[in-house]
Amino acid sequence: MRRNARKPYAVIAALLASTLILATPRPAAAIKAVEGLTSTIFQPDQSSFSGIGLRMRVQIPQLVEGFSVVPTIEYWRNQSTLGEFNLKATRKDAMLGALIRYDMKREGWKPYFGAGIGMHFLEDALDAPSLGVNDRSETLLKGGLALLGGVKFGLQGKLGNLVELEYHYLPHQSQLKFNWGLSYDF
Repeated sequence: MRRNARKPYAVIAALLASTLILATPRPAAAIKAVEGLTSTIFQPDQSSFSGIGLRMRVQIPQLVEGFSVVPTIEYWRNQSTLGEFNLKATRKDAMLGALIRYDMKREGWKPYFGAGIGMHFLEDALDAPSLGVNDRSETLLKGGLALLGGVKFGLQGKLGNLVELEYHYLPHQSQLKFNWGLSYDF
């Protein structure tokens, strides 16, 4: 009989403990760094060209230490003009993405790697009056996978620089990027 009398107290204690655990405030997500970068981009059947990007590294308390979410925006534009043929071709890509990144704990230079997804807003434009094509453009929205690996070096205080290799898998338009950038840690 005594045993049955203790069960309600154990259940009440368990409910009280779980309520206190759930009611305990958790720390909010925190921005750990802002990174600005410039890219040299390689794409199939194209020569290399340049782009720019901006991203934040956000630490979310529910993730394992060292992991962060990295919202990203990148843009590039490539234009070719052939004056003798009166031809101008332009290609653009504006990308919004998010990565999960792991920064290794290390003194000095710090390697990191990540993976994620991106939404690419692509545009191809052609102006070739001599061929009967006047200001024709085509836009396309494509989702793709992204892989990232790089190394971050401290410069002074909270300022650092980074060197990385980034790959975006897009059917028929994949991009390999060599990035260099500056970071500011909070």
